[in-house]
Amino acid sequence: MGQVTIYLDAETEQKMRRAAEGAGLPQSRWIARLIERETAEGWPQEVTRLAGAWTDLPTAEELRLGVVGDAKREPL
Repeated sequence: MGQVTIYLDAETEQKMRRAAEGAGLPQSRWIARLIERETAEGWPQEVTRLAGAWTDLPTAEELRLGVVGDAKREPL
């Protein structure tokens, strides 16, 4: 496991301490979670849980009904 040293001004350190305490985590674990979240390569779980949440959302096919072709482009 890697180890990193960070330098924070007093105000930022207090904010970090309060946030870690509020989450019930040690400061190092709170920072690790922050880094994991910020470097994730997929959608956050909060977003993926929303899939299908809007039952009245039209399907792609429904949205495309009545769509006409593109307009002709003007020559340059």
